[in-house]
Amino acid sequence: MINLELPKKLRASANQAHQVAAQIFRPISRKYDLAEHEYPVELDTMAAMVDGLSDSGTQKISGAAGGRSDEGEGPATLPVNANGGNMSALLNALETSWGDVGLMLSIPYQGLGNAAIAAVATDEQLERFGKVWASMAITEPSFGSDSAAVTTTAVLDGDEWVLNGEKIFVTAGQRSTHIVVWASVDRSLGRAAIKSFVVPRDAPGLSVARLEHKLGIKASDTAVLLLQDCRIPKDNILGSPEVNVEKGFAGVMQTFDNTRPMVAAMAIGVTRAALEELRTILTDAGIEISYDTPPNSQHAAAAEFLRMEADYESAYLLAMRAAWMADNKQPNSLQASMSKAKAGRTGTDVTLKAVELAGAVGYSQRLLLEKWGRDSKILDIFEGTQQIQQLIVARRVLNKTSAELK
Repeated sequence: MINLELPKKLRASANQAHQVAAQIFRPISRKYDLAEHEYPVELDTMAAMVDGLSDSGTQKISGAAGGRSDEGEGPATLPVNANGGNMSALLNALETSWGDVGLMLSIPYQGLGNAAIAAVATDEQLERFGKVWASMAITEPSFGSDSAAVTTTAVLDGDEWVLNGEKIFVTAGQRSTHIVVWASVDRSLGRAAIKSFVVPRDAPGLSVARLEHKLGIKASDTAVLLLQDCRIPKDNILGSPEVNVEKGFAGVMQTFDNTRPMVAAMAIGVTRAALEELRTILTDAGIEISYDTPPNSQHAAAAEFLRMEADYESAYLLAMRAAWMADNKQPNSLQASMSKAKAGRTGTDVTLKAVELAGAVGYSQRLLLEKWGRDSKILDIFEGTQQIQQLIVARRVLNKTSAELK
């Protein structure tokens, strides 16, 4: 039997995150949507609270960070169902994104780069980078979804790596304390030579070229970073520096197995916010949503609501499964991409349909519906577009390589 009830410790953590979303994020959501690039000073209190909870051993309130589960196997014949860092991070990302996904992405020390550190760092690196705010720098001007096309280089010079290249669309790229940079240690060896490096904000040669003006998530800064003979310590490379041509860059790509369910959770949080607002609007308009009557026998708006709610539930369960598998050390690349694809598509569909069904009030700034419609689009793009996720799913299902199915 599958038990879909959340464990007590996760319910408490998710409830904490929801209170933050409702009491801190929602009241300032429009303020920072209209003040792009202005730092949300209210998050400093939030950061102090998160840090205090971490020091006391309490679950983090937010969590793009993901993480490893300390729970493993029990006796040899009795495996333990672990609900660890990934599940907690997913639920907390969902709840805080219900409040405001841009602000969620702006919480100090909760960057997407932290998920990369959690996924592939050594124990020593986890200790050293345990309290950093790490953003993720993958995309370059010459490519978007093809992560294997990285042109940024990393050359070992004595006890230091020297990085050169340009990274674009770096979430929290200006505010974070560290950047996880994807770079090639030997471009002649192709994708197998792509590694990830932790670059401190004050590293010589690292600079912010500009901040982007965006459609949504305006509370979050999105930067263009330049690495010009940027020097970092030799042991700031995540994982092994050795190039294994047969293995490819699976170790680096493992990062996405952690971050894609997190981004799915963000989309699910925004989706739920839009559905709740739409339900209130429909109810106030006298439209009853019934679960005992076939959709084709109900008001058209009610039937649409039921369809969208079913998609929301599907996305939620897929994301939960992907996170659970990560916590239980099961390969979840297929499930991570499935959850990201479903949640991203559902988020854009539901938020824009909610704007449409709400009419003039949905299109105006009187409510947050139109903002959620703008915010949701990026959640179907970053960490791998809808098309890329479908391609990955197809390869896994059909057992095809990237060379066989492009």
